[in-house]
Amino acid sequence: MGQRVGGLARTESVDSAGGGGRTGAAPGGTAPSRTLLTLAVRDYGDGDEEFAEGIDEQLAVVREWWGAHDTPDPFRHIPSPELTERHDVERFLHDSGVRELRGRALVVFVTGHGVTGSSNAHFLELPKTDEKRLLATAIRTSEIVTAALDSHAENVLVIVNTCFAGRIQAELASLYEDIRRSRRTECRIDVIVTCDHDSRVLVRRFPGVLRAVLNRLRTSAEITTPWLSVADLLAEFENELGGDSARVRHRLRRVVDGGGQTAVTPCLPNPGYRPVRELVAAARRQVATSADEVDSWLSRASGRPNEQDAGWYFRGRERLNSRTAAFLGSPYGVLLITGTAGSGKSAVLARAVTLSDPEFRHTPAYQQALELAEPATVPPEKSVTAAVLARHRGTAALVADLLLGLDIEPVQPGPEDDTVSLWSAQLAAHLATPGPRVTLVVDGLDEASDPSGIIRDVLAPLSAFCAPGPAAAPGGVPGPRPARRTRQTRELRLLVGVRSSRPLNGTGARDHEPSLLGALRGAFPAARVERTDDAAAEQDIVEYLHALIGPRSCSPDAMVEAVRTVARLVAPSFLDARLAGEQLRSAADPLATVADPEWQELLKAGTTGLLQRDLRLVAAEGLPSDVALALLRASAHAQGAGVPWANVWPAIAEVFLNRPLENPDEAIGKLLNSRLDGYLAHAQEDDRRVYRPAHEALVATLKDKSDELLAHIRDEAS
Repeated sequence: MGQRVGGLARTESVDSAGGGGRTGAAPGGTAPSRTLLTLAVRDYGDGDEEFAEGIDEQLAVVREWWGAHDTPDPFRHIPSPELTERHDVERFLHDSGVRELRGRALVVFVTGHGVTGSSNAHFLELPKTDEKRLLATAIRTSEIVTAALDSHAENVLVIVNTCFAGRIQAELASLYEDIRRSRRTECRIDVIVTCDHDSRVLVRRFPGVLRAVLNRLRTSAEITTPWLSVADLLAEFENELGGDSARVRHRLRRVVDGGGQTAVTPCLPNPGYRPVRELVAAARRQVATSADEVDSWLSRASGRPNEQDAGWYFRGRERLNSRTAAFLGSPYGVLLITGTAGSGKSAVLARAVTLSDPEFRHTPAYQQALELAEPATVPPEKSVTAAVLARHRGTAALVADLLLGLDIEPVQPGPEDDTVSLWSAQLAAHLATPGPRVTLVVDGLDEASDPSGIIRDVLAPLSAFCAPGPAAAPGGVPGPRPARRTRQTRELRLLVGVRSSRPLNGTGARDHEPSLLGALRGAFPAARVERTDDAAAEQDIVEYLHALIGPRSCSPDAMVEAVRTVARLVAPSFLDARLAGEQLRSAADPLATVADPEWQELLKAGTTGLLQRDLRLVAAEGLPSDVALALLRASAHAQGAGVPWANVWPAIAEVFLNRPLENPDEAIGKLLNSRLDGYLAHAQEDDRRVYRPAHEALVATLKDKSDELLAHIRDEAS
């Protein structure tokens, strides 16, 4: 006998694939919090093997979807035994304890032949059903459904896959009122049917649709939450069915809505969910380096030929990283990290934010990162309080992010309030109270929606708390230290990343024309300025390329000379250095590639030239250049954080391709598994993974209407 729950015996399959055996939890044990119950009638004794195979295929997909056991809280599967007559179903409902079941989630999948009586009631047909005595020899489908809905499970999802299943909607509308009010208002209870009131299920087609939806959720849907909403499920069915008239009868319908379409339910696991590994605390996450990038550099460092090639992220650009770390060890002040597009401003800030984070530093997997880094380049632990990315952010959104990074909830603006002024005053009020030092990092200021407004309304008012730190002198030597601050306010360090033009003749002279850098200098006259595109950048790129390309079989001296040639042609652009380095890493003979005059001309053309070559190479690998370019351009024109895969990315790409995109999922899959993946970054927005160009300089290149990128494609085609 199984464990008794609520006075009823409950069985539990020991074989999630549907094998026999009954077992229960040990006396006093805890029942699983998620349960999958499959109730299937597969053999009607009529020799219809195709029907039985179709039912088996359905159950196989359901087990695959809900049966994963590598999760912290897996579903326990209770399959029905062979069901022949009405009593078999009643006994299964009793023995499974479904009516008294407790737990976080209960999913019931019902499949078999469905019939309707003269009263339009819907019945699950059984092998011994007499069509003239449905009430006595069949079982009302609503009885199965309500047994689950009126259980004690916190969340319930019932899926009914039978002919004419839509007929149960009218019955359930009335029975639903008999469910206790507290349950109707506090629990999520949903019922979905797979065909309408007058439609028949195509038993061999439905499993194919269900499996295709499962595969969509694993690949192109790229939903980032561990659980799905019913709306997500319905949408992916719609996307899969499209206009296929042969399969459209399997469009899902919700006949009981127990909690809103868009709310996720613990009854619907997301088969495509991949936990995001976060290196740092939420307050610093926007600016920090991604786990994938850190892992990539650690992997390269582990195969270094000598201690000098320990991975760029940890050992490179030591002068600039040391000065940044030293600033983060000072009491207060302002440091501006600036340079031309692609010269590595964000990389410097990301490294400092990441290496200062306590969570990162105390994670055993990343101890090697600290060991590889030169001590002088490592900022003090906890030296960054909050770090925000200004890219595409408005002024109000940015100051709200700063408040949230300081663990302050922005106050609700009134109808007469100016939101920016209100929240900026809230930030100033926090800094005006005694407390520990605060360090704020703002990256990508030039990429904000209103960078001038951010300087004027958010950053400039903070100057009173920065108590100007050591003034910059030629060569970055600190000037005289100001008088000691009062302890009645918090000490503030402000670190800002902003793009600026390269100074003429490399003199480091101040800009004489209006610019964001000039505006920041005006707001913070004593701010220190560090450039990422100064004379040291070329040597920094040499070291970067050595770490990126890694050891090769060619002569080390020859490789050094080749790398110097590349650095000379691309400096001060680390973006172009990365693109060139990736091409050399994949080249069979990197020395021959560097010596090729045509490749050197592409280097001189910068990002555009390198992208042209990569477009040619992916074409040779099976992805047409014009398709690849259309997909990249679609990502550059996407609004918000990027473009989601699903149906959106192909639709935008077709605009640039000027024709339908054949096999769009295959094309995007090839793009993301090709060398062009390095041109893209990804983020999350509206619970979807989204893609955008990896740098704003790439956005400008991809938005260029001169068609220079397509010129070589047309030439080759002709």
